[in-house]
Amino acid sequence: MKRVRCFVVCFLVLGFPICALGDNNTRRQDDALREKAESTLSKATSYFHGNLSVEGGYVYFYSLDTGVRWGEGQASAKQVWVQPPGSPTVGLALLAAYEATGNPDYLYQAMDAADALVYGQLSSGGWQNQIDLGGIEKGNRYSGGKRRKEGFSSLDDGQSQTAIRFMIRMDKALRFRDEEVHQSALLALDSLLNAQFPIGAFPQGWRGPVEKHAVKKASYPNYDWKTENRVKNYWDMYTLNDNVCGHVADTLVTAYNVYREEKYLKALKKLGDFLVLAQMPEPQPGWAQQYNYEMNPIWARKFEPAAVAGDESQEVIETLLAIYQSTGDKKYLQPIPPALAYLKRSLLKNGQLARYYELKTNRPLYMERKGKVYSLTYDDSRLPAHYGWKWNSRIQQLESSYESHLEGKASAPHKVSYKKVREIIESLDSNGRWVTVHDGRKLVGQAKMKVGERYVSSKRFSQNVETLATYLKQIR
Repeated sequence: MKRVRCFVVCFLVLGFPICALGDNNTRRQDDALREKAESTLSKATSYFHGNLSVEGGYVYFYSLDTGVRWGEGQASAKQVWVQPPGSPTVGLALLAAYEATGNPDYLYQAMDAADALVYGQLSSGGWQNQIDLGGIEKGNRYSGGKRRKEGFSSLDDGQSQTAIRFMIRMDKALRFRDEEVHQSALLALDSLLNAQFPIGAFPQGWRGPVEKHAVKKASYPNYDWKTENRVKNYWDMYTLNDNVCGHVADTLVTAYNVYREEKYLKALKKLGDFLVLAQMPEPQPGWAQQYNYEMNPIWARKFEPAAVAGDESQEVIETLLAIYQSTGDKKYLQPIPPALAYLKRSLLKNGQLARYYELKTNRPLYMERKGKVYSLTYDDSRLPAHYGWKWNSRIQQLESSYESHLEGKASAPHKVSYKKVREIIESLDSNGRWVTVHDGRKLVGQAKMKVGERYVSSKRFSQNVETLATYLKQIR
């Protein structure tokens, strides 16, 4: 790595664009805050990388003494997480800092995260939710080939998608000159395309190319869906759960923007075509979490029934808007008005959306649990606490975004306020940490913390670094 990183310093830093500052008044207004933002970035990233990184990788949460680390559960000494907000999420934030400042320190730190992901990439091309780095020798990067492990590449919760986006961005930052990063990104993308069904859908994960099935439009099952035709291997079916399609769309857009190859745009359009076909007929023109190859909604886990899904329907609308923005094809906007009208008439009394709506009747559908046994119910008074049964409505924002896209109005770039920048700067402690206090709300994964316990969060770190980077770009 030393040879590559020396090259990066000489080539990339000298080639970093120097942008003209604004007028004198703007410069005077921003200089002091900019310097504080830059020093805060430096201090925060130095602490996070220097004290929390394990061979370049990260988990979700850290105790203040760094002795306890949590991913989906408590992590072992050499475990790092791929699933957001783990290693690729932190890596993307570090790249954002580099792109905003040109400081090679951030690129080095991001390269360490890329090393961990190269090491943990599966022979099937993607990643699982975590990587055990116990076998890595520092400085000896994993070269792939026969040394890659067999395994199921997962699209659940943005696992492989976020890793792929990071590797693409890393490849670009290195000017496509790092062979291992470049080949990792291309292997992941080729494998992802091979996991796309002819209809345009994706499974929850893959071990190899998927089988071909006839292209059909979504329909209600003609059997008793409560008791019949449950599919054990639901993860091989057409999946929308946990925003699989939204994360894949973001990945394909990134791939097309960086490599400019039509195959990524073609795959994005196929994904959009699937989402159009997957919209359920009236009286419920929303979307389900999973479909079988006949395009009927199906069960997944024992507490995830065949149903129309409130939040997944919102996510599909967001994805269709993103696909339209990249393709300009208005057919991807056509499903949105009936879907929004359906979601409006499906709102609960408290203004939220139910996770599930019963097929055809549209009654909000829940589960109750006795021991390990789940049973369907319309009663929401005894809901199991481990799952999100109700979701906040984003209908107003989606409607506004749809109208803007329809009118051809470009989305205004997000602007970071001075107030927000100052809050981030002032909340960094003397060690370079953004410390969070557990307030009792459910944490990502299964971290066991007491209310009032103080910890460091990869999500908060990444969000704050991205915000400071956006601000620094904004004032250039």
